[in-house]
Amino acid sequence: MLRNCTNISSNLQNETCGDLALRAAGDEVTAVVLGVVLTVMLGLVVFSLGCTVEPKKVLTHLTRPCGVVLGLVCQFGLMPLTASILAVTFSVKPAQAVAVLIMGCCPGGILSNIISYWIDGDMDLSLTMTTCSTILAMGMMPLCLFVYSRSWEISHSIKIPYANIGITLLSLVAPMVGGMFVNYKWPKKAKLISKVGSVIGGLLMLVIGVASAVLYKGSWNMDLSIVIIGMIYPLIGYISGFAMAIVVRQPWRRCRTIALETGAQNVQMCSTVLQLSFSPEQLVQMFAFPLIYGSFQLLNGLLLVAVYQVYKRKYGKRNLKKYLDHPEMCFQQSLQNVGDTRIADEIIEVKQQENK
Repeated sequence: MLRNCTNISSNLQNETCGDLALRAAGDEVTAVVLGVVLTVMLGLVVFSLGCTVEPKKVLTHLTRPCGVVLGLVCQFGLMPLTASILAVTFSVKPAQAVAVLIMGCCPGGILSNIISYWIDGDMDLSLTMTTCSTILAMGMMPLCLFVYSRSWEISHSIKIPYANIGITLLSLVAPMVGGMFVNYKWPKKAKLISKVGSVIGGLLMLVIGVASAVLYKGSWNMDLSIVIIGMIYPLIGYISGFAMAIVVRQPWRRCRTIALETGAQNVQMCSTVLQLSFSPEQLVQMFAFPLIYGSFQLLNGLLLVAVYQVYKRKYGKRNLKKYLDHPEMCFQQSLQNVGDTRIADEIIEVKQQENK
């Protein structure tokens, strides 16, 4: 009797271990499949982004690079520094701190371009900044991770795979360049591809959300501090970018654009880099943060659009008509405002667009 009970117990234990092994193997296969799907979808999104870029306009901004340089300083200087300060202030876990920093090092995404359009931003500058930051992220993201992770002293808790991150980012440069070539050769087809890419970008966010709920079930059991960081981080980016653009006396349209490019990060890229670079155990702590950040950057962006559209309908047309009918008033007010020529610059840009 005792021997039979022992055999039964042994068989049950073997079956349980077998089930766990099969489940673990299944999760590993699912993770690999998810990584492939995310890579392909993100490649298509970046390719569609490249289809919106006109090389001539990019070169124009690069010859007068004040706006682009300021945007890149905000992108790879201000945002990673803010991420580090927030992570230290809220005392988040090492894996979560890395996720916050990777988000801060990501370039601007399609969302920043869309919102820039709705608030009458400088679209050429927006696309140029997104293109340049996407390419520079290949080197700047590993560099920022190296600098700030050393100050956090987390090397014993989590090993950052710099090579994997670099390879992932390098693989995204080719689709970007390919999209720019398509726009140069076949502009009509490029417009269609860019529309399809925006839809794929939305689907990519949905896939990431479902994957985090199914594959990394513990990812939503997070600390309140991570939720708070996800809420305030994009808002800090928007406000800081706008303030820095004002300090260097950029036109108002560029101030709005730089603010959006600073705060609206490429959430899809962050999620893909995390998925392809870290182990499932680490992803349980990391994977939810990009979704939280993405949700609040979208919410804050829509709020900015609403406020701007209300202001534009109430005051914008009246002020614009006054300045267009009496251009001398524009320059007089600009000079009275301590030499501030941003109003004049914006009117000139509006008239140039109308002439086109």
